Amino acid sequence: MSTPSPAERYAAFKTSSTHPQLEAFRAGLSFDLDDFQRGSCASLEDGGSVLVAAPTGAGKTVVAEFAVFLAMQQRRAKVFYTTPMKALSNQKFNEFVDEYGASEVGLLTGDTNINSSARIVVMTTEVLRNMLYADSDLLTDLAFVVMDEVHFLGDRFRGAVWEEVIIHLPQSVRMVSLSATVSNAEEFGDWLQAVRGDTAVIVSEDRPVPLEQHVLVRTKLVDLFDSSGVITTTRVNPELVQLAASGGRSIQNRSTAGRRGRDRGGYHRPPPHEGRMPREDLVALLDGKHLLPAIFFIFSRVGCDQAVRQVLRSGIRLTDAAERSEIRRIAEERSRTMVDEDLAVLGYWEWLEGLERGVAAHHAGMLPAFKEVVEELFQKKLVKVVFATETLALGINMPARTVVMEKLEKFNGEARVPVTPGEYTQLTGRAGRRGIDVEGHSVIQWQQGLDPQAVASLASRRSYPLNSSFRPTYNMAVNLIEQFGRERARDILESSFAQFQADRSVVDLARTVRQQQESLTGYEEAMTCHLGDFREYASIRHQLSDLEKQGARAESQPQAARQKRQRELTKLRNRLKSHPCHACAEREAHSRWAERWYRLKRENDTLQQQIRARTGAVARIFDRVTDVLLRLDYLERDEHGRLAATSAGRMLRRIYGDRDLLAAEALRRGLWDSLDPAALAAMACALVFEPRREESETVERYLPRGAFPAALEATQLLWSDLDDLERDSKLQGSSPIATGLCLAMYKWARGGRLPDVLKEADMAAGDFVRWTKQTIDLLDQLSVVADNPVARNARAAIDGVRRGIVAYSTVA
Repeated sequence: MSTPSPAERYAAFKTSSTHPQLEAFRAGLSFDLDDFQRGSCASLEDGGSVLVAAPTGAGKTVVAEFAVFLAMQQRRAKVFYTTPMKALSNQKFNEFVDEYGASEVGLLTGDTNINSSARIVVMTTEVLRNMLYADSDLLTDLAFVVMDEVHFLGDRFRGAVWEEVIIHLPQSVRMVSLSATVSNAEEFGDWLQAVRGDTAVIVSEDRPVPLEQHVLVRTKLVDLFDSSGVITTTRVNPELVQLAASGGRSIQNRSTAGRRGRDRGGYHRPPPHEGRMPREDLVALLDGKHLLPAIFFIFSRVGCDQAVRQVLRSGIRLTDAAERSEIRRIAEERSRTMVDEDLAVLGYWEWLEGLERGVAAHHAGMLPAFKEVVEELFQKKLVKVVFATETLALGINMPARTVVMEKLEKFNGEARVPVTPGEYTQLTGRAGRRGIDVEGHSVIQWQQGLDPQAVASLASRRSYPLNSSFRPTYNMAVNLIEQFGRERARDILESSFAQFQADRSVVDLARTVRQQQESLTGYEEAMTCHLGDFREYASIRHQLSDLEKQGARAESQPQAARQKRQRELTKLRNRLKSHPCHACAEREAHSRWAERWYRLKRENDTLQQQIRARTGAVARIFDRVTDVLLRLDYLERDEHGRLAATSAGRMLRRIYGDRDLLAAEALRRGLWDSLDPAALAAMACALVFEPRREESETVERYLPRGAFPAALEATQLLWSDLDDLERDSKLQGSSPIATGLCLAMYKWARGGRLPDVLKEADMAAGDFVRWTKQTIDLLDQLSVVADNPVARNARAAIDGVRRGIVAYSTVA
């Protein structure tokens, strides 16, 4: 049965009086709902779940807010709102507190626990996954779960958590899944329908604020598409093609609007004769054309900070006296708990100067509290220009009038790669503020070699496929087996989106195999010979041909090998000549059909191998994980042969993360019993830390002293043994432990000064805070599952780490 379109659902809604809750919800809004919002909300009131796939800024969260509204109309009903990032969780928490009051709203983000028994609880997706495995009492009376940014399911590091939640939620819980526009939304919806029951799939391709796309060729903004304004065709503006071909040399002068923008701030820079427009001039150009506020996406943290300094050096000031006063008030209020020494090392005064002039950076290296201030000031229209990395595009509510992309490629940690259509859609989705702007604008800076047609094609592809990254982990396996038994656990994993997609691809492959096999039958009939088995004759010809080719490539081989090959060639030639089919008058015609048969047969065999590899692929990995757990005594068989968790397995059930087995095994062997709190913090950091690039070998003198080196060596040997075991079991294995942050974490846990610790860490404050948060998360798990002295020291380590900038940084 086909899924009704948003328009069809809205038509049914308009002629029906069965949606009084939606009418009441609409009455409290200051704007009218779009068709896809009405259709989605009507589906929820009808008692189903819903998947909403729509562009960034289209208003998907209104559907989630309606789910919260529905839950609050029911006695004791609860709603969980999950997000992929703590920053998003904090943002939604504050919004719901404003709407429903602090007593009704809670926040759970691993390191933050506020009012967890409230009826509306905002949390990260990992927190909900852990609650499901622990069968938490907080799940009682749960009516709705909102999964914001559900397309994170494709994230190769964290995506599996989304699938675990979707699979394990009780069937009575209705889901509101919010996704960016993905090209296979219907496929994802079909899977949700299979595992969750009645799920409406609502897809909207329309941006609420139209996007005007431009290319900045030297000093002129040129429309990307032709004057028809239809972007679904990739028809490039002929003027742009001409300008790109000439390198923009026909453009001599800046626009008058750009000069007006510069005069306002009293700054001036001569026009460049070659190359790209300087950032300060582009800011002036946008200001003069009333295209601020703007977000400049620069795929480098250092680049973002340099851009702010560059623009400020030019003398730009985009704020008036009243705005500067309000900016200073907000910034000082948010940082009043920080000591002056920390503020100085964090570059607070330079940061504040930029804010007061309307310019700021936004990236993961910044202190989370500073990023929050930038977000708040941008939302209040006080900061006019933000230089940001692509992480800003992931859900934070910071729409702008204009988005500028300086390059269409980025460094992914290994090489420079092109921006994908999905990334382009996410980034430009920030352009256009609903209810404020008539249209949004994207600006791509032209550079030598830029192909306008390629840019137009990138801009026209509004979606990207959502592919599962699901794979069974040790923690997942022992939890599933303990709750459901091995066979039921395998069935559950077979219901994952990963296997659903593999099975769908198998269906297509199987169809191709059947078609090819029909062709093979036809070829076999065409090469049939009345004198004998022509397939046997063709096989001899193939062997002979292959051996002759090998001989041509092996002239340098020893004489004995060449003589052996010559004997085999003679034998095959004699067999060929003596075969009955060799005398057939139609031998060459039969041979042509035989050659087609052999080529198709090889291709068909390859496809059948792919089918065998994909069928049950997730369950096979689960079986290998289970075998490792059996060999290490985390699982055991009872008298009936059924699998159950041992005491070690029950400990592993409560350890989450990529190093779950390593942590559990280290605890079992007592490898960390001799570590004091600071050294245990350093060890926990070693297990969670992932260097951004290849770090050099850390020598012993750069590690904490005392008991730490011996404990680290034992842990590294354990990792090596486990890695060998995993690879012997045909599992992926894991990367070596990274010790680059151990000494800095040790010093911080012992009360070290922030300047000294950041210098030791050789990283930005925001990065250090993020790794301390993850270290705290693992220490918190150890404090629960370990015996003393590790449990006691883990609690003390948490107290030592959660201080200073870590304590007053509310997001990670």
